Amino acid sequence: MKTYCLGALLFLTVAVFGQSSGKISTVTYFKNDTLSLDLDLCLPDVKQAGKLPLVIFAHGGGFSSGKRQDGDSLCLFLAKNGFAAASISYTLYMGNKSFGCDGIVSEKIKAIQFGVSDLWAATAFFISNKEKFNIDTDKIFIAGSSAGAETALHAAFWDFNLMNMYPQNKFPADFKYAGLISGSGAIMDINLINNQNKLPMMLFHGNSDAVVPYATAAHRSCKTNASGWMILFGSYSIYNHLISLNNRTRLYTYCGGGHEYAGIMFTRKPQKVVDFINDVLAGQRFQEHVIIPTGKPNDRSLPYRFCD
Repeated sequence: MKTYCLGALLFLTVAVFGQSSGKISTVTYFKNDTLSLDLDLCLPDVKQAGKLPLVIFAHGGGFSSGKRQDGDSLCLFLAKNGFAAASISYTLYMGNKSFGCDGIVSEKIKAIQFGVSDLWAATAFFISNKEKFNIDTDKIFIAGSSAGAETALHAAFWDFNLMNMYPQNKFPADFKYAGLISGSGAIMDINLINNQNKLPMMLFHGNSDAVVPYATAAHRSCKTNASGWMILFGSYSIYNHLISLNNRTRLYTYCGGGHEYAGIMFTRKPQKVVDFINDVLAGQRFQEHVIIPTGKPNDRSLPYRFCD
């Protein structure tokens, strides 16, 4: 395992799949009697050699706001680098409900379940249309910011047969995502991730995040007597768990940073996302913690001495 401070820049080996610009097409990926969901799809303009790796992105917004267009710039950048990429609309179940400390835990879980089922539906859409879009279904990555990251994490590790809400969703028996990129995300149960289902992960998070915990703490820093109290395992806890499983993982810690860093790699440093995907596809081994000063004061009561 390696730990870096940004000051000494991290240089990564990149396996380039091609350089081309892309354009956005809006496609309906799921429809039933009550619901219609679209995605914005970006494909390379120049035909690539072989089938395309795919990244499916879910936006943030606390399961009550946000829009798929929030991921369009990332998708265009990925298409420029030779990938297929899609930013999805998904069910904003908390639109008229509280996702905060005065909310209801079962409703929070249901909001995540809707998002996950929608992400699974987008995945199933691409599996069914792999020839049309020239997709390599062994190289499907999922990504998200904040609520979208929570959606991606649970999509990767929840029991599909137990939590899937749409009978139309169909996966091959051996299907597994190729990797995951999480911006300020968390998972409800760290033990969902094990040696059988682990996958490469890139994580980034501010270590002073009071909304989604950086390590293990209550969602939105709720007190234990709150109706919406729910423990979450954030990026630092996930990273350490993956290290214990000898898994490939890369964590970027924004020292002193809050939840405002949830999308920074997607909007300002998308090359890091490309680097991670290419490292995974090249079969590289990595266990890295990159520490990034923000100029914001670090809470010295927190047990993360690497940020002092």
